[in-house]
Amino acid sequence: MNSGSDQHRIAQGRPLLNEPGSGEAKHTVPHLFERVAARAGDDTAVLFEGKAVSYAELNSAANRLARSLISRGVGPDSVVAVSVPKSADLITVLLAVLKAGGAYLTLDPAYPAERLAHMVADAQPVLLIRASEHTELALPSQGVPELVLDDPRFRGDCEAQPDHDVSDRERRAELRPEHLMYVVYTSGSTGRPKGVAVPHSGVVGLVASQAEQIGAGPGDRVLQWASISFDAAFWDISLALLSGAALVMASAEALLPGRPLRDTMVENQVTHATLPPVALSVTEADGVLPGGTLVSTGDAVSPSLVRTWAEGRSMFNGYGPTEVTVGISMGRITGPDDIGIGRPFPGSSVQVLDERLAAAGHEDEGELYLAGPGLARGYLNQPGLSAARFVANPAGPPGSRMYRSGDLGWRRADGELFFAGRVDNQVKLRGFRIELGEIETRLAEHPAVDLACAVVEGDVATARVVAYVTASAGADLTGAGLRSYLARSLPEHMVPYTVVVLDRFPVTPNGKVDRAALSAADARPPVPEPETTRDTDLCGLVQRILGVPEARPEDNFFDLGGHSVLATMLARRIRSEFGVVIPMRTIFQAATLADLAGIVQAAKEPESA
Repeated sequence: MNSGSDQHRIAQGRPLLNEPGSGEAKHTVPHLFERVAARAGDDTAVLFEGKAVSYAELNSAANRLARSLISRGVGPDSVVAVSVPKSADLITVLLAVLKAGGAYLTLDPAYPAERLAHMVADAQPVLLIRASEHTELALPSQGVPELVLDDPRFRGDCEAQPDHDVSDRERRAELRPEHLMYVVYTSGSTGRPKGVAVPHSGVVGLVASQAEQIGAGPGDRVLQWASISFDAAFWDISLALLSGAALVMASAEALLPGRPLRDTMVENQVTHATLPPVALSVTEADGVLPGGTLVSTGDAVSPSLVRTWAEGRSMFNGYGPTEVTVGISMGRITGPDDIGIGRPFPGSSVQVLDERLAAAGHEDEGELYLAGPGLARGYLNQPGLSAARFVANPAGPPGSRMYRSGDLGWRRADGELFFAGRVDNQVKLRGFRIELGEIETRLAEHPAVDLACAVVEGDVATARVVAYVTASAGADLTGAGLRSYLARSLPEHMVPYTVVVLDRFPVTPNGKVDRAALSAADARPPVPEPETTRDTDLCGLVQRILGVPEARPEDNFFDLGGHSVLATMLARRIRSEFGVVIPMRTIFQAATLADLAGIVQAAKEPESA
């Protein structure tokens, strides 16, 4: 970059990665954040529920907490489990773990206990930091000491610590870019989630790409939308806190796609947001991010969404699996007929290779192989799987690796990359990465299931997993029972919206399961169409939205297969067909459809009185 560009970035408070004296060994998150915090001072770092925390306050609090963690054994390459709800405190904890030299592993208490237990046993954290209300984790029984963040004694201990930046002399060892930054668990085709171990080394390329293409900085407000349990949350955090912008946080309820998400962005004057296509598909664009920047990631963005959202905004498309530092390429969307995934981040490469690992020609489809400093170390405690996916890079220096993504794509003559699907059984659903094989494996573990197959049905807004099984001779299986069985081990986004029991699977001529014919083999009666467009019965409305054969007053919307996006659609339809507006939380809190119908009726009565 030329000196004029450097001066502009310094004026904007953006990280300057080639500053004199800042060697590669200093390119870790704590170092990058501390440089920004030193310039930003009293500028707002985090906004949450009307409360602003400055960069100086955030840095001081994280330094104090980091010293408490170091005194308790946290250092480079040690994993710290974190279970704290979205808040400024959560960001303080994550920064403190990184400043101490550790890597964070976020635990969602909404996950099944069995899944959390696997993650803890696999990652072997040295410590758990949790909020007092997150009592479900019970990690001390697994030998993991815990700190309760809002315990007055622990807070007092932190307050007594110095608040200046932590140095390598204070850490248990020097912190270097190759040390772990975070561990994220993803769906695994073998039936068990796998832990992706990501070091600091990819942060420099990530931040450089964000600065060059997105250009967030002081005065901007970046929405923190992604679940903290996923790597995409680090994109939001780095886009704000490593550039000098403010990070806007909100409760999970306030971030639900649709009206809540729109209202949150408008009320907080958000200028930059990264959202998956499914969230965009059910959220009104008017008045949101005026003149701002929108990044779509997590799934393929459609021309229709581009036509809706690109006007009056800078819109980008990002690409990158969990096995890299959040992303590896990003490109500006110029129109609905030109939706690529851009070009690789600085220092990284994306190779399009054929089955012989030879470079595919321009516009020839091949598998995407990813290389560069942003690659994860591999999968925790799974050397065989790591060796199969992280392979030698023949185009790189000796000893370098590339990640076999399983994604298909092609490269245009001008260098722009395009995504073209998957080579395996992995899918993206509502922004979540799901291995259908993990669902099938869990179903097959049921003693009464002979065979299991999972597929995705529906469009971008209504997409859901449907599972099909055959039962052992004499077994009495129900779809509802199998859903309950899966819910004990799989997170909500992986539990099929329905499980269908078949007499036998349709097969192709070569004897494999004919996945395309599964829906036709479904013995469920077809969903009845309403007799007229005036049919405003709530159960009938739910029945049509979920595509289920029956919805009864005593049923629960989510037990029938509903999720947050479908709840948004239900709220919209209630508004259009019943003429009333109900808060999204009402749908989540209603135990039965009868309860929800009563609330809708009560909301209508003042109008008719």
